[in-house]
Amino acid sequence: MDKGWSKCYPRPLMRRDSFMALDGDWTLDGQKILVPFPPQAPASGFQGPVGQEMEYRAAFLLPRGFLPEGSRLILHFGAVDQSAQVFVNDRPAACHQGGYMPFRADITDLLVPGENRLRVAVEDTLSPDYPHGKQCENPHGMWYTPVSGIWQTVWLEAVPENGGIRSVRADAELDAVTFTVETTGQYTLEIPGAGIRITTGEKMLRVAIPSPRLWTPEEPNIYDYTVDSGTDRVSGYFALRTVEVRDGKILLNGKPVFLHGVLDQGYYPEGIFLPPGPEGYREDILRMKALGFNTLRKHVKVEPEAFYEACDRLGMLVIQDMVSAGEYRFLRDTLLPTLGFRRRRDTGVNVSARRRELFEGQLRETVERLRGHPSVIAYVLFNEGWGQYESDRLYAQCKALDPTRMVISASGWFAQKLSDAESRHIYFRSCVLKRPKNGRALMLTECGGFSRRVTGHVAEDRKNYGYGKRRDTEEALTRQITELYEKMVLPSIPNGLCCCVYTQLSDVEGETNGLYTYDRAVLKVDPQSMQSIAQRITQTFENNL
Repeated sequence: MDKGWSKCYPRPLMRRDSFMALDGDWTLDGQKILVPFPPQAPASGFQGPVGQEMEYRAAFLLPRGFLPEGSRLILHFGAVDQSAQVFVNDRPAACHQGGYMPFRADITDLLVPGENRLRVAVEDTLSPDYPHGKQCENPHGMWYTPVSGIWQTVWLEAVPENGGIRSVRADAELDAVTFTVETTGQYTLEIPGAGIRITTGEKMLRVAIPSPRLWTPEEPNIYDYTVDSGTDRVSGYFALRTVEVRDGKILLNGKPVFLHGVLDQGYYPEGIFLPPGPEGYREDILRMKALGFNTLRKHVKVEPEAFYEACDRLGMLVIQDMVSAGEYRFLRDTLLPTLGFRRRRDTGVNVSARRRELFEGQLRETVERLRGHPSVIAYVLFNEGWGQYESDRLYAQCKALDPTRMVISASGWFAQKLSDAESRHIYFRSCVLKRPKNGRALMLTECGGFSRRVTGHVAEDRKNYGYGKRRDTEEALTRQITELYEKMVLPSIPNGLCCCVYTQLSDVEGETNGLYTYDRAVLKVDPQSMQSIAQRITQTFENNL
Protein backbone atom coordinates (compact mmCIF):
# COMPACT_ATOMS: atom_id res chain seq x y z
CA MET A 1 0.00 0.00 0.00
CA ASP A 2 3.04 2.31 0.38
CA LYS A 3 2.94 3.99 -3.02
CA GLY A 4 6.14 5.96 -2.92
CA TRP A 5 6.69 7.16 0.65
CA SER A 6 9.92 5.17 0.94
CA LYS A 7 11.21 6.87 -2.24
CA CYS A 8 10.11 10.40 -1.29
CA TYR A 9 12.93 12.47 0.18
CA PRO A 10 11.46 13.85 3.42
CA ARG A 11 13.44 17.14 3.53
CA PRO A 12 13.21 18.72 0.06
CA LEU A 13 14.87 22.01 1.03
CA MET A 14 18.06 20.25 2.16
CA ARG A 15 18.65 17.04 0.20
CA ARG A 16 21.64 14.73 0.47
CA ASP A 17 22.45 11.70 -1.66
CA SER A 18 22.90 9.60 1.50
CA PHE A 19 19.23 8.80 2.00
CA MET A 20 17.96 5.46 3.27
CA ALA A 21 14.29 5.08 4.21
CA LEU A 22 13.42 2.63 6.97
CA ASP A 23 9.74 2.55 5.96
CA GLY A 24 8.21 -0.86 5.40
CA ASP A 25 7.43 -3.81 7.62
CA TRP A 26 7.92 -3.21 11.33
CA THR A 27 6.24 -4.80 14.32
CA LEU A 28 4.00 -2.94 16.72
CA ASP A 29 3.31 -4.71 20.01
CA GLY A 30 4.40 -7.92 18.33
CA GLN A 31 2.18 -7.59 15.25
CA LYS A 32 3.11 -6.57 11.72
CA ILE A 33 2.59 -2.93 10.66
CA LEU A 34 3.51 -1.01 7.52
CA VAL A 35 5.36 2.19 8.44
CA PRO A 36 4.81 5.17 7.89
CA PHE A 37 1.05 4.64 8.25
CA PRO A 38 -0.44 4.97 11.77
CA PRO A 39 -1.94 1.80 13.25
CA GLN A 40 -5.53 3.14 13.01
CA ALA A 41 -5.17 3.43 9.21
CA PRO A 42 -6.25 0.56 6.93
CA ALA A 43 -3.06 1.09 4.90
CA SER A 44 -0.94 0.10 7.92
CA GLY A 45 -2.26 -3.47 7.86
CA PHE A 46 -2.18 -3.48 11.66
CA GLN A 47 -4.73 -5.84 13.20
CA GLY A 48 -4.19 -5.43 16.93
CA PRO A 49 -5.70 -3.05 19.49
CA VAL A 50 -4.20 0.43 19.73
CA GLY A 51 -3.44 1.32 23.33
CA GLN A 52 -2.01 4.40 24.94
CA GLU A 53 1.41 2.75 25.20
CA MET A 54 2.98 1.10 22.15
CA GLU A 55 6.28 -0.45 21.21
CA TYR A 56 7.63 -0.50 17.65
CA ARG A 57 10.50 -2.73 16.58
CA ALA A 58 12.55 -2.99 13.39
CA ALA A 59 16.05 -3.87 12.27
CA PHE A 60 18.30 -2.42 9.58
CA LEU A 61 21.49 -3.36 7.79
CA LEU A 62 23.53 -0.55 6.26
CA PRO A 63 24.46 -1.05 2.60
CA ARG A 64 28.17 -1.33 1.89
CA GLY A 65 29.70 2.13 1.59
CA PHE A 66 26.67 3.98 3.01
CA LEU A 67 28.63 5.18 6.06
CA PRO A 68 32.14 6.16 4.90
CA GLU A 69 34.93 6.27 7.45
CA GLY A 70 34.83 9.56 9.35
CA SER A 71 31.07 9.97 8.85
CA ARG A 72 28.22 10.08 11.35
CA LEU A 73 24.87 8.31 10.98
CA ILE A 74 21.76 10.37 11.68
CA LEU A 75 18.41 8.71 12.37
CA HIS A 76 15.36 10.84 11.48
CA PHE A 77 11.69 10.56 12.38
CA GLY A 78 9.22 12.66 10.39
CA ALA A 79 6.61 12.60 13.18
CA VAL A 80 5.57 10.36 16.06
CA ASP A 81 2.34 11.05 17.95
CA GLN A 82 2.55 12.04 20.85
CA SER A 83 5.75 11.20 22.77
CA ALA A 84 8.56 8.85 21.79
CA GLN A 85 11.63 7.24 23.30
CA VAL A 86 14.02 5.75 20.74
CA PHE A 87 16.51 2.96 21.44
CA VAL A 88 19.19 1.55 19.14
CA ASN A 89 20.48 -1.86 20.16
CA ASP A 90 18.69 -1.32 23.49
CA ARG A 91 20.63 1.86 24.24
CA PRO A 92 18.82 5.26 24.51
CA ALA A 93 19.10 7.37 21.37
CA ALA A 94 16.44 10.11 21.55
CA CYS A 95 13.33 11.40 23.33
CA HIS A 96 10.73 13.66 21.73
CA GLN A 97 7.43 15.29 22.72
CA GLY A 98 4.73 16.35 20.26
CA GLY A 99 3.09 14.55 17.37
CA TYR A 100 3.66 16.78 14.31
CA MET A 101 7.33 17.80 14.17
CA PRO A 102 10.42 15.90 12.98
CA PHE A 103 13.30 14.95 15.26
CA ARG A 104 16.70 13.32 14.83
CA ALA A 105 19.50 11.55 16.68
CA ASP A 106 23.15 10.81 15.99
CA ILE A 107 23.30 7.02 16.47
CA THR A 108 26.86 6.39 15.24
CA ASP A 109 28.18 5.36 18.65
CA LEU A 110 25.26 2.97 19.20
CA LEU A 111 25.88 0.87 16.09
CA VAL A 112 27.11 -2.71 16.06
CA PRO A 113 28.55 -4.70 13.11
CA GLY A 114 25.89 -6.22 10.88
CA GLU A 115 22.22 -5.88 11.79
CA ASN A 116 21.11 -3.11 14.16
CA ARG A 117 17.93 -3.22 16.22
CA LEU A 118 15.61 -0.24 16.53
CA ARG A 119 12.94 0.12 19.22
CA VAL A 120 10.52 3.03 19.68
CA ALA A 121 8.40 3.30 22.82
CA VAL A 122 5.39 5.57 22.21
CA GLU A 123 2.79 7.06 24.51
CA ASP A 124 -0.35 8.72 23.13
CA THR A 125 -2.96 9.80 25.66
CA LEU A 126 -4.64 12.42 23.44
CA SER A 127 -3.76 14.88 26.18
CA PRO A 128 -5.09 18.39 25.41
CA ASP A 129 -1.78 19.76 26.66
CA TYR A 130 -0.35 18.65 23.32
CA PRO A 131 -1.27 20.20 19.97
CA HIS A 132 -3.63 17.50 18.65
CA GLY A 133 -5.99 19.09 16.13
CA LYS A 134 -9.20 17.27 15.29
CA GLN A 135 -8.21 13.88 16.64
CA CYS A 136 -10.92 12.46 18.90
CA GLU A 137 -11.18 9.27 20.95
CA ASN A 138 -14.81 8.90 19.86
CA PRO A 139 -14.97 10.29 16.29
CA HIS A 140 -18.17 12.07 15.31
CA GLY A 141 -19.24 15.07 13.27
CA MET A 142 -16.25 17.35 12.77
CA TRP A 143 -14.03 15.24 15.06
CA TYR A 144 -12.07 12.48 13.41
CA THR A 145 -10.23 9.21 13.99
CA PRO A 146 -7.06 9.79 16.02
CA VAL A 147 -3.62 8.66 14.90
CA SER A 148 -0.95 7.22 17.15
CA GLY A 149 2.70 6.44 16.86
CA ILE A 150 4.83 6.73 13.72
CA TRP A 151 2.98 8.47 10.89
CA GLN A 152 5.77 9.88 8.75
CA THR A 153 8.92 8.47 7.17
CA VAL A 154 11.75 7.07 9.29
CA TRP A 155 15.10 7.50 7.54
CA LEU A 156 18.88 7.55 7.78
CA GLU A 157 21.55 9.82 6.34
CA ALA A 158 25.32 9.93 6.59
CA VAL A 159 27.01 13.27 7.32
CA PRO A 160 30.67 14.25 7.71
CA GLU A 161 32.30 13.85 11.11
CA ASN A 162 32.31 17.61 11.76
CA GLY A 163 28.60 17.90 10.96
CA GLY A 164 29.25 19.12 7.42
CA ILE A 165 26.60 21.57 6.24
CA ARG A 166 24.40 21.85 9.30
CA SER A 167 21.73 24.07 7.78
CA VAL A 168 20.93 26.25 4.77
CA ARG A 169 18.24 28.93 4.73
CA ALA A 170 17.24 30.94 1.68
CA ASP A 171 15.27 34.16 2.30
CA ALA A 172 14.08 35.47 -1.04
CA GLU A 173 13.02 38.91 -2.23
CA LEU A 174 11.88 39.95 -5.72
CA ASP A 175 15.34 40.17 -7.25
CA ALA A 176 17.70 38.68 -4.68
CA VAL A 177 18.03 35.90 -2.12
CA THR A 178 19.96 35.84 1.15
CA PHE A 179 21.52 32.52 2.11
CA THR A 180 22.35 31.68 5.71
CA VAL A 181 24.73 28.72 5.73
CA GLU A 182 25.89 26.90 8.86
CA THR A 183 29.09 25.03 8.00
CA THR A 184 32.81 24.96 8.73
CA GLY A 185 35.15 26.83 6.41
CA GLN A 186 34.38 27.74 2.84
CA TYR A 187 31.51 26.55 0.70
CA THR A 188 30.48 26.87 -2.95
CA LEU A 189 26.97 28.00 -3.84
CA GLU A 190 25.65 27.26 -7.30
CA ILE A 191 22.31 28.39 -8.78
CA PRO A 192 22.26 26.89 -12.30
CA GLY A 193 19.03 28.64 -13.36
CA ALA A 194 20.61 32.03 -12.67
CA GLY A 195 24.12 31.25 -13.92
CA ILE A 196 25.62 31.84 -10.45
CA ARG A 197 28.56 30.08 -8.81
CA ILE A 198 30.20 31.63 -5.73
CA THR A 199 32.83 30.32 -3.31
CA THR A 200 32.89 32.06 0.06
CA GLY A 201 33.18 31.61 3.79
CA GLU A 202 30.50 34.14 4.73
CA LYS A 203 27.75 32.84 6.96
CA MET A 204 25.24 35.20 5.31
CA LEU A 205 25.40 35.82 1.59
CA ARG A 206 23.06 38.06 -0.40
CA VAL A 207 22.90 37.16 -4.07
CA ALA A 208 21.27 39.30 -6.76
CA ILE A 209 19.35 37.27 -9.34
CA PRO A 210 19.66 38.55 -12.93
CA SER A 211 16.46 38.73 -14.98
CA PRO A 212 14.40 37.44 -12.05
CA ARG A 213 11.49 35.08 -12.70
CA LEU A 214 8.90 35.59 -9.95
CA TRP A 215 6.80 32.89 -8.31
CA THR A 216 3.01 33.14 -8.69
CA PRO A 217 0.20 30.54 -8.72
CA GLU A 218 0.02 30.99 -12.50
CA GLU A 219 3.80 30.73 -12.99
CA PRO A 220 5.40 28.92 -10.04
CA ASN A 221 9.01 29.56 -11.03
CA ILE A 222 11.52 27.69 -8.87
CA TYR A 223 15.31 28.09 -8.64
CA ASP A 224 17.28 24.98 -7.65
CA TYR A 225 20.62 25.35 -5.90
CA THR A 226 23.47 23.30 -4.44
CA VAL A 227 25.88 24.03 -1.59
CA ASP A 228 29.23 22.18 -1.44
CA SER A 229 31.48 22.26 1.62
CA GLY A 230 34.41 19.86 1.83
CA THR A 231 33.02 16.35 1.32
CA ASP A 232 29.44 17.43 1.99
CA ARG A 233 26.87 18.50 -0.57
CA VAL A 234 23.21 19.51 -0.15
CA SER A 235 20.65 20.75 -2.64
CA GLY A 236 17.45 22.74 -2.29
CA TYR A 237 15.34 25.36 -4.00
CA PHE A 238 13.88 28.82 -3.50
CA ALA A 239 11.45 31.14 -5.25
CA LEU A 240 11.37 34.90 -5.68
CA ARG A 241 8.19 36.29 -4.18
CA THR A 242 7.00 38.66 -1.46
CA VAL A 243 3.84 38.87 0.65
CA GLU A 244 2.54 41.89 2.56
CA VAL A 245 -0.66 43.56 3.69
CA ARG A 246 -1.05 47.23 2.78
CA ASP A 247 -4.15 49.43 2.96
CA GLY A 248 -6.37 46.41 3.55
CA LYS A 249 -5.04 44.52 0.53
CA ILE A 250 -2.98 41.34 0.34
CA LEU A 251 -0.07 41.94 -2.02
CA LEU A 252 1.78 39.13 -3.76
CA ASN A 253 4.95 40.46 -5.38
CA GLY A 254 3.59 43.96 -4.77
CA LYS A 255 0.31 43.33 -6.60
CA PRO A 256 -3.13 42.82 -5.03
CA VAL A 257 -4.30 39.22 -5.03
CA PHE A 258 -7.59 37.53 -4.12
CA LEU A 259 -7.18 34.28 -2.21
CA HIS A 260 -9.85 31.99 -3.68
CA GLY A 261 -9.48 28.98 -1.45
CA VAL A 262 -10.81 25.83 0.14
CA LEU A 263 -10.33 24.33 3.58
CA ASP A 264 -7.96 21.35 3.41
CA GLN A 265 -7.95 19.09 6.48
CA GLY A 266 -5.46 16.56 5.13
CA TYR A 267 -7.40 13.35 5.84
CA TYR A 268 -7.53 10.25 3.63
CA PRO A 269 -9.52 7.02 4.01
CA GLU A 270 -6.53 4.71 3.45
CA GLY A 271 -3.91 6.40 5.63
CA ILE A 272 -5.97 8.87 7.73
CA PHE A 273 -3.14 11.42 8.11
CA LEU A 274 -1.45 10.34 4.86
CA PRO A 275 -2.52 9.63 1.28
CA PRO A 276 -1.28 6.26 -0.03
CA GLY A 277 1.74 8.06 -1.47
CA PRO A 278 3.02 11.63 -1.98
CA GLU A 279 1.32 11.75 -5.38
CA GLY A 280 -1.93 12.11 -3.43
CA TYR A 281 -0.94 15.67 -2.54
CA ARG A 282 -0.33 16.58 -6.18
CA GLU A 283 -3.68 15.08 -7.18
CA ASP A 284 -5.60 17.11 -4.57
CA ILE A 285 -3.82 20.32 -5.59
CA LEU A 286 -4.50 19.76 -9.28
CA ARG A 287 -8.16 18.94 -8.56
CA MET A 288 -8.58 22.29 -6.82
CA LYS A 289 -6.68 24.24 -9.47
CA ALA A 290 -8.96 22.69 -12.09
CA LEU A 291 -11.93 24.20 -10.23
CA GLY A 292 -10.30 27.65 -10.24
CA PHE A 293 -8.94 27.77 -6.70
CA ASN A 294 -5.52 29.26 -5.94
CA THR A 295 -5.35 28.74 -2.14
CA LEU A 296 -5.56 25.92 0.39
CA ARG A 297 -6.09 26.64 4.06
CA LYS A 298 -4.27 23.80 5.80
CA HIS A 299 -6.56 23.34 8.77
CA VAL A 300 -5.10 22.65 12.27
CA LYS A 301 -2.60 20.14 10.85
CA VAL A 302 1.01 20.34 9.69
CA GLU A 303 1.86 18.04 6.81
CA PRO A 304 5.01 16.24 5.68
CA GLU A 305 7.11 18.57 3.57
CA ALA A 306 6.11 16.65 0.44
CA PHE A 307 2.78 18.51 0.61
CA TYR A 308 4.41 21.94 0.68
CA GLU A 309 6.87 21.02 -2.07
CA ALA A 310 3.93 20.00 -4.26
CA CYS A 311 2.26 23.36 -3.57
CA ASP A 312 5.53 25.16 -4.35
CA ARG A 313 6.03 23.42 -7.67
CA LEU A 314 2.39 23.40 -8.81
CA GLY A 315 1.54 26.97 -7.74
CA MET A 316 -0.90 26.68 -4.84
CA LEU A 317 -0.92 29.29 -2.06
CA VAL A 318 -1.14 27.97 1.51
CA ILE A 319 -2.64 29.52 4.63
CA GLN A 320 -1.08 27.42 7.40
CA ASP A 321 -2.92 26.89 10.69
CA MET A 322 -1.09 26.04 13.87
CA VAL A 323 -2.24 22.74 15.37
CA SER A 324 -4.77 23.46 18.09
CA ALA A 325 -4.19 22.44 21.69
CA GLY A 326 -6.33 22.75 24.80
CA GLU A 327 -9.94 21.84 25.45
CA TYR A 328 -12.56 22.74 22.86
CA ARG A 329 -15.90 23.95 24.29
CA PHE A 330 -18.85 24.03 21.86
CA LEU A 331 -20.85 26.64 23.81
CA ARG A 332 -17.90 28.97 24.39
CA ASP A 333 -15.98 28.48 21.15
CA THR A 334 -18.74 27.97 18.57
CA LEU A 335 -22.36 28.48 19.60
CA LEU A 336 -22.11 31.87 21.32
CA PRO A 337 -19.79 33.38 18.66
CA THR A 338 -22.13 32.09 15.91
CA LEU A 339 -24.96 33.92 17.68
CA GLY A 340 -22.92 37.13 17.66
CA PHE A 341 -20.89 37.09 20.89
CA ARG A 342 -17.50 37.48 19.21
CA ARG A 343 -15.49 39.52 21.69
CA ARG A 344 -13.46 37.91 24.44
CA ARG A 345 -10.16 38.87 26.03
CA ASP A 346 -7.51 36.20 25.82
CA THR A 347 -5.12 37.49 28.49
CA GLY A 348 -5.25 35.97 31.94
CA VAL A 349 -6.52 32.68 30.51
CA ASN A 350 -5.67 29.68 32.67
CA VAL A 351 -3.15 27.79 30.56
CA SER A 352 -0.82 25.22 32.07
CA ALA A 353 2.91 25.74 31.80
CA ARG A 354 3.12 22.42 29.98
CA ARG A 355 0.63 23.44 27.28
CA ARG A 356 2.39 26.77 26.79
CA GLU A 357 5.74 25.03 26.38
CA LEU A 358 4.41 22.50 23.88
CA PHE A 359 2.28 24.90 21.82
CA GLU A 360 4.83 27.68 21.60
CA GLY A 361 7.65 25.23 20.91
CA GLN A 362 5.69 23.74 18.02
CA LEU A 363 4.80 27.23 16.74
CA ARG A 364 8.51 28.05 16.52
CA GLU A 365 9.35 24.73 14.88
CA THR A 366 6.50 25.06 12.37
CA VAL A 367 7.63 28.51 11.26
CA GLU A 368 11.29 27.50 11.06
CA ARG A 369 10.40 24.39 9.05
CA LEU A 370 8.05 26.08 6.57
CA ARG A 371 9.57 29.50 6.02
CA GLY A 372 11.56 28.26 3.04
CA HIS A 373 8.42 27.16 1.15
CA PRO A 374 7.20 29.98 -1.14
CA SER A 375 3.65 28.61 -1.26
CA VAL A 376 3.13 29.35 2.46
CA ILE A 377 1.95 32.95 2.70
CA ALA A 378 0.18 33.14 6.09
CA TYR A 379 0.11 31.58 9.54
CA VAL A 380 -3.04 31.21 11.65
CA LEU A 381 -2.36 31.11 15.39
CA PHE A 382 -5.79 30.16 16.78
CA ASN A 383 -9.00 28.90 15.22
CA GLU A 384 -12.41 29.98 16.61
CA GLY A 385 -11.06 30.58 20.11
CA TRP A 386 -9.98 26.96 20.56
CA GLY A 387 -7.11 26.99 23.05
CA GLN A 388 -6.61 30.72 22.47
CA TYR A 389 -4.46 32.73 24.88
CA GLU A 390 -2.24 35.84 24.65
CA SER A 391 -2.57 36.05 20.89
CA ASP A 392 -1.05 39.55 20.74
CA ARG A 393 2.15 38.27 22.37
CA LEU A 394 2.25 35.24 20.10
CA TYR A 395 1.57 37.42 17.04
CA ALA A 396 4.67 39.46 17.88
CA GLN A 397 6.65 36.28 18.47
CA CYS A 398 5.57 34.79 15.15
CA LYS A 399 6.31 38.03 13.27
CA ALA A 400 9.78 38.14 14.81
CA LEU A 401 10.41 34.57 13.63
CA ASP A 402 9.16 35.30 10.11
CA PRO A 403 8.38 38.89 9.13
CA THR A 404 7.90 37.90 5.47
CA ARG A 405 4.38 36.47 5.84
CA MET A 406 0.95 37.40 7.13
CA VAL A 407 0.00 36.36 10.65
CA ILE A 408 -3.70 35.90 11.41
CA SER A 409 -3.98 35.86 15.18
CA ALA A 410 -7.54 34.59 15.48
CA SER A 411 -9.48 32.92 12.67
CA GLY A 412 -13.22 33.41 12.92
CA TRP A 413 -13.59 35.51 16.05
CA PHE A 414 -12.03 36.74 19.32
CA ALA A 415 -9.50 38.95 17.52
CA GLN A 416 -7.38 41.12 19.81
CA LYS A 417 -5.27 44.18 18.96
CA LEU A 418 -2.62 42.62 16.72
CA SER A 419 -3.32 40.75 13.47
CA ASP A 420 -2.67 41.28 9.78
CA ALA A 421 -6.23 40.33 8.86
CA GLU A 422 -9.81 40.62 10.02
CA SER A 423 -10.88 36.99 9.77
CA ARG A 424 -14.56 35.98 9.63
CA HIS A 425 -16.35 32.62 9.67
CA ILE A 426 -19.94 32.66 8.42
CA TYR A 427 -22.12 29.58 8.15
CA PHE A 428 -25.88 29.02 7.81
CA ARG A 429 -26.47 32.44 6.22
CA SER A 430 -25.22 34.90 3.62
CA CYS A 431 -24.48 38.55 4.29
CA VAL A 432 -22.48 41.35 2.73
CA LEU A 433 -19.35 41.93 4.81
CA LYS A 434 -18.41 45.43 5.92
CA ARG A 435 -14.99 46.97 5.43
CA PRO A 436 -12.85 46.80 8.63
CA LYS A 437 -12.09 50.12 10.28
CA ASN A 438 -8.63 49.03 11.38
CA GLY A 439 -7.02 48.74 7.94
CA ARG A 440 -6.61 44.98 8.14
CA ALA A 441 -7.19 42.68 5.21
CA LEU A 442 -10.78 41.39 5.22
CA MET A 443 -10.76 37.60 4.92
CA LEU A 444 -13.67 35.16 4.95
CA THR A 445 -11.64 32.18 6.13
CA GLU A 446 -14.54 29.71 6.45
CA CYS A 447 -17.97 29.50 4.84
CA GLY A 448 -20.31 27.12 3.06
CA GLY A 449 -19.86 23.56 4.21
CA PHE A 450 -22.95 22.40 2.34
CA SER A 451 -23.64 18.68 2.49
CA ARG A 452 -24.19 16.17 -0.27
CA ARG A 453 -24.06 12.46 0.50
CA VAL A 454 -23.01 10.24 -2.42
CA THR A 455 -24.14 6.64 -1.92
CA GLY A 456 -21.28 4.18 -2.08
CA HIS A 457 -18.69 6.86 -1.26
CA VAL A 458 -19.44 7.60 2.39
CA ALA A 459 -18.63 6.08 5.75
CA GLU A 460 -21.79 4.01 6.11
CA ASP A 461 -21.31 3.56 9.86
CA ARG A 462 -21.26 7.31 10.53
CA LYS A 463 -24.10 9.76 11.03
CA ASN A 464 -24.23 12.30 8.21
CA TYR A 465 -22.72 15.67 9.13
CA GLY A 466 -22.74 18.95 7.21
CA TYR A 467 -24.02 22.50 7.37
CA GLY A 468 -27.52 23.45 6.26
CA LYS A 469 -30.06 21.37 4.38
CA ARG A 470 -28.51 18.39 2.61
CA ARG A 471 -28.52 18.47 -1.19
CA ASP A 472 -28.95 15.23 -3.13
CA THR A 473 -27.78 16.15 -6.64
CA GLU A 474 -24.84 17.81 -8.34
CA GLU A 475 -27.16 20.50 -9.69
CA ALA A 476 -28.65 21.34 -6.30
CA LEU A 477 -25.29 21.55 -4.51
CA THR A 478 -23.76 23.61 -7.33
CA ARG A 479 -26.71 26.01 -7.23
CA GLN A 480 -26.39 26.43 -3.45
CA ILE A 481 -22.65 27.16 -3.68
CA THR A 482 -23.19 29.60 -6.56
CA GLU A 483 -25.80 31.49 -4.53
CA LEU A 484 -23.37 31.75 -1.61
CA TYR A 485 -20.78 33.45 -3.80
CA GLU A 486 -23.39 35.65 -5.51
CA LYS A 487 -25.06 36.81 -2.28
CA MET A 488 -22.04 37.13 0.01
CA VAL A 489 -18.63 36.90 -1.63
CA LEU A 490 -18.99 38.96 -4.82
CA PRO A 491 -20.92 41.85 -3.15
CA SER A 492 -18.32 41.97 -0.35
CA ILE A 493 -15.35 42.48 -2.67
CA PRO A 494 -16.09 46.23 -3.16
CA ASN A 495 -15.95 46.46 0.67
CA GLY A 496 -12.41 45.10 0.72
CA LEU A 497 -12.88 41.33 0.83
CA CYS A 498 -9.68 39.75 -0.48
CA CYS A 499 -10.04 36.12 0.59
CA CYS A 500 -12.73 33.45 0.69
CA VAL A 501 -12.16 29.90 1.94
CA TYR A 502 -14.95 27.43 1.17
CA THR A 503 -15.44 24.46 3.49
CA GLN A 504 -14.09 22.06 2.17
CA LEU A 505 -11.87 20.13 -0.27
CA SER A 506 -13.29 16.68 0.45
CA ASP A 507 -15.60 14.84 2.80
CA VAL A 508 -13.87 13.59 5.95
CA GLU A 509 -15.19 10.39 7.46
CA GLY A 510 -18.81 11.16 8.43
CA GLU A 511 -18.55 14.81 7.41
CA THR A 512 -20.10 15.08 3.93
CA ASN A 513 -19.52 18.73 3.04
CA GLY A 514 -16.62 18.34 0.61
CA LEU A 515 -16.40 19.28 -3.04
CA TYR A 516 -15.10 15.73 -3.51
CA THR A 517 -16.08 12.55 -1.73
CA TYR A 518 -13.69 11.26 0.93
CA ASP A 519 -12.19 8.71 -1.49
CA ARG A 520 -11.76 11.49 -4.12
CA ALA A 521 -13.70 9.29 -6.58
CA VAL A 522 -16.63 11.68 -7.16
CA LEU A 523 -16.61 15.43 -7.79
CA LYS A 524 -19.91 16.54 -6.24
CA VAL A 525 -20.27 19.85 -8.10
CA ASP A 526 -20.29 21.00 -11.73
CA PRO A 527 -16.70 21.95 -12.65
CA GLN A 528 -17.67 24.53 -15.30
CA SER A 529 -19.81 26.38 -12.75
CA MET A 530 -16.94 26.42 -10.26
CA GLN A 531 -14.59 27.78 -12.93
CA SER A 532 -17.16 30.45 -13.74
CA ILE A 533 -17.29 31.48 -10.07
CA ALA A 534 -13.50 31.86 -10.06
CA GLN A 535 -13.60 33.99 -13.20
CA ARG A 536 -16.32 36.23 -11.77
CA ILE A 537 -14.32 36.70 -8.57
CA THR A 538 -11.24 37.70 -10.58
CA GLN A 539 -13.22 40.15 -12.71
CA THR A 540 -15.01 41.73 -9.74
CA PHE A 541 -11.76 42.00 -7.78
CA GLU A 542 -9.89 43.64 -10.66
CA ASN A 543 -12.77 46.06 -11.26
CA ASN A 544 -12.55 47.25 -7.65
CA LEU A 545 -8.80 47.85 -7.42
